[in-house]
Amino acid sequence: MTDLVTGEDGLARPLWASKDELLREYYDTEWGVPVRDERGVFERLSLEAFQSGLSWATILRKRPAFRTAFSGFDPDAVSEFDESDVARLLADSGIIRNRAKILATIDNASATVALRADGGLAELVWSHQPDQTPTPATAAEVPSSSPESIALARDLRGRGFRFVGPTTMFALMEAIGIVDTHLMGSHRRGSSGVWESPE
Repeated sequence: MTDLVTGEDGLARPLWASKDELLREYYDTEWGVPVRDERGVFERLSLEAFQSGLSWATILRKRPAFRTAFSGFDPDAVSEFDESDVARLLADSGIIRNRAKILATIDNASATVALRADGGLAELVWSHQPDQTPTPATAAEVPSSSPESIALARDLRGRGFRFVGPTTMFALMEAIGIVDTHLMGSHRRGSSGVWESPE
């Protein structure tokens, strides 16, 4: 049992990426592809925070609305949001209307801008890349956190970021290619260019 499903196209994917066209497209083209620019990392960090307690499919369906609502996740623009923007966001049915997560995203934008003086968000996040990546054969073998994600969460919290717990940060690390948790045998395993696929 490998928890992989071979699609009509002959490609093997995990169960979660086989049930929904949107998730399949995300898995095939985005998940685990390296993201090294500030805005890209900030967007994914923000969306992972909003995902907490919800399905990723829900976030993906709302991502276009999130991008519009949060000025394309431009940290400079979001850091300037005020109470009128918070009210606007809380009234926007296209996004997740959670006041705490909205306020955290604004604060995290300010923290991202401040972090430029010390190398920047992307550099900090990628500095927590481990020496080895997991090699899961089944979904049960995919970790939900790691020593590196714990350290990253602690580092970010120390710099004013919120909603950046170890599990959320591990999901971020998976999403932007810092670790490769594609199941062994998946057509995406080793495709990021960051990690070689074991023989």
